[in-house]
Amino acid sequence: MTKIYSARWVVPVTSAPVRDGAVAIEGTRIAGVGALSELAARFPSAEVEELGEAVIMPGFVNCHTHLELTAMRGLLEPEEGDFFSWLRKVTVSRNERMTADDLYAAAAWGACEAARAGVTCVGDASDSGATTMRALRDAGLRGVVFQEAFGPDEREAAAQFDKAREKVERLRGGENALVTLGLSPHSPYTVAPPLLERLARYAKDERLPLMMHAAESEAEQQLMLEGSGPFAEAYARRGFTFNSPRTTPVRHLARTGVLDTRPLLAHCVRVDEGDAQLLQGYGVGVAHCPKSNAKLGHGHAPLALLLSAGVTVGLGSDSVASNNTCDLLEEARFAVLASRAVGERVVDGRMVDAGDALRLLTRGGAAALNLSHLTGALSEGLEADLVAVRLDAAHQTPAYDPAAALVFSSNARDVRLTVVAGREVFREGRVTTLDEADLRARVLDLARRLAGAPTEIGR
Repeated sequence: MTKIYSARWVVPVTSAPVRDGAVAIEGTRIAGVGALSELAARFPSAEVEELGEAVIMPGFVNCHTHLELTAMRGLLEPEEGDFFSWLRKVTVSRNERMTADDLYAAAAWGACEAARAGVTCVGDASDSGATTMRALRDAGLRGVVFQEAFGPDEREAAAQFDKAREKVERLRGGENALVTLGLSPHSPYTVAPPLLERLARYAKDERLPLMMHAAESEAEQQLMLEGSGPFAEAYARRGFTFNSPRTTPVRHLARTGVLDTRPLLAHCVRVDEGDAQLLQGYGVGVAHCPKSNAKLGHGHAPLALLLSAGVTVGLGSDSVASNNTCDLLEEARFAVLASRAVGERVVDGRMVDAGDALRLLTRGGAAALNLSHLTGALSEGLEADLVAVRLDAAHQTPAYDPAAALVFSSNARDVRLTVVAGREVFREGRVTTLDEADLRARVLDLARRLAGAPTEIGR
């Protein structure tokens, strides 16, 4: 059975916008993209749904999330000025105060928020990969779940490697057509070089997607370049010394073999031109998280430098513990405005624009996750991952150009429809795959426990 969605605009991203356009879907795949009149003639027996004053475009790709932390939205505001304390509170809250059921409820609630926001695919870094994979399967979203691995003490490298490998092997059975598994050595400052080398080799040998946080904060930079700062001090208190590579995080990842895996690197705030050339040369993807970077005070990633160097860049919300929303349209707008605010120019001398932003939140994110053969554009033969965004609200009218209206006037609340592999997972205010009322109640109960006392949250 063929289904045709039509709207005032279809924005394929990889080709010019189509006025009065349509997308035809057969099963899980896109069967055609073009003018409604053309597709109606090509598929005369298809069911046609007209969405009116809206844009149909590829589903948004959120290439860096932590869905299991969704219940910590707003919990960590007092720690935001001290990244080490912020990380510690996240770790204690997740590992000591959340059960497996809690982690699932948080991840599933995050998946609901994503579906409502038009996100069809995520790259999720998770300490509890099994629960996040289950949440994505239940939500019907596409994604790569990167099981995290830690181990800053090189004396424990062998044991930590065995632990990580065992986790990954247990998780393989949780994969399906939409949800796949990856590996995430957490960061250069939480994984000792010998362990990092082993994990990189393992990922390459097993053809596992690899993701890391990298070049994110001043504290990380101090440890990498000088062997000093809060992370070095904390490790000294634990009785060991982190062997600083005395170079930038990106160059360190090249030396340890991580870049050989063509990884996804989240943040990349503190990169120079030489780092950017390395990233491009190795075919590394970057998850640009402008709101989280700004909110935690880490700074501004040089988006124009990365784009000018030919680096593959997508957008990530990071966790809502540091954002505090999963809204890729807002993330795209923030990315453009933050780049312009510091006077950046891409290689041809122009400012980052709305077209760049749309590519970041679709095609760029899919390429960064090495999924562009499946998703990220409206093109015949790709998976039918799409979103419909209204354009008739007061804050959007008039809309002269669909790209500008999406990036500069729209947000997640304007999403009307989210489709993943031909299946509607969100329509007109309701997630169709999960029990939102039950999940809301469970997350509110968890929030009260995390806060340490009964309180009215989220009313």
